[in-house]
Amino acid sequence: MTKAIRIHTPGGPEVMKWEDVPTPEPGPGEVLVKQAAVGLNYIDVYFRTGLYKAPTMPLIIGQEGAGTVAALGAGVTSLAVGDRVAYAGAIGGYATERVIAADRLVKLPSGISFEIGASMMLQGMTAQYLLRRTYKVKPGDTVVVHAAAGGVGLILCQWAKHLGATVIGVVSTEAKAALVRAHGAAQVVVGHEGLVAEVKRVTGGAMVPVVYDSVGKDTFTASLDCLAPLGLMVSYGNASGPVPPIEIGILSAKGSLYLTRPSLVTYTSKRTDLETVAADLFDVVQKGAVKIAVNQTFKLADAAQAHIALESRATTGSTVLIP
Repeated sequence: MTKAIRIHTPGGPEVMKWEDVPTPEPGPGEVLVKQAAVGLNYIDVYFRTGLYKAPTMPLIIGQEGAGTVAALGAGVTSLAVGDRVAYAGAIGGYATERVIAADRLVKLPSGISFEIGASMMLQGMTAQYLLRRTYKVKPGDTVVVHAAAGGVGLILCQWAKHLGATVIGVVSTEAKAALVRAHGAAQVVVGHEGLVAEVKRVTGGAMVPVVYDSVGKDTFTASLDCLAPLGLMVSYGNASGPVPPIEIGILSAKGSLYLTRPSLVTYTSKRTDLETVAADLFDVVQKGAVKIAVNQTFKLADAAQAHIALESRATTGSTVLIP
């Protein structure tokens, strides 16, 4: 048997139950992974509450983890039993063992721990595509990063600085502001109320070419107002709730703006893209240009407490769940 956190009906953290489940058998093209660490991400909350529709019930949430290959399904030749692996984007992670398609796994370099691997795959690969493909950050750019003290936010701050950009980080508390400054943000704004004025001051009125916004409803309008003409609004999360329907003409009125709602699934749907994104992430982490901050650890059995901490904004950086 395997242990897993299962959800039988959407709701609050209390709906997550620590249960015995049959150990899954890998089918053709799949492997069984004995998990050493599982990443905690806000998308887990979206599936738990029902904001994102569950594929089946009961549901095992979790989309990020790292561990060791325990068994191979038929036809798998790219991996061997005992290989250290990591993944992101495949739901089913809140379990001591899980089955996953072999082509969704990447080998974890020996210099990166399971805890770091589990905490950086979804967040780090998200940062990679946001900075390198959604908008190609270049030296001299000034960019706005919301939730800058969060897992993706801290990676974005460091990586954007590494690419030669000036980062304006937005956080909810003064304590988080100090953390974000230490991770590469040149300017930090506490709360979004004064954000537009601060961006105007920092840029001399030019505003910014891109805003990375994972907060959603509460910050959407301010984010648009930070953009220069032809700027790109990147809405990649809903921590404060979904952005309400908008009148598309607002994009024209505010400077012929672009708006995108990207996802890691799309950017890594091809195996070659997954390999490229992961390799780029491993490179900057191993060089030390991006340091992954695992600031909270919970037992997997205590995932409800981890969700409470995440939703109350009591966490910074990355959080891992240990089976």
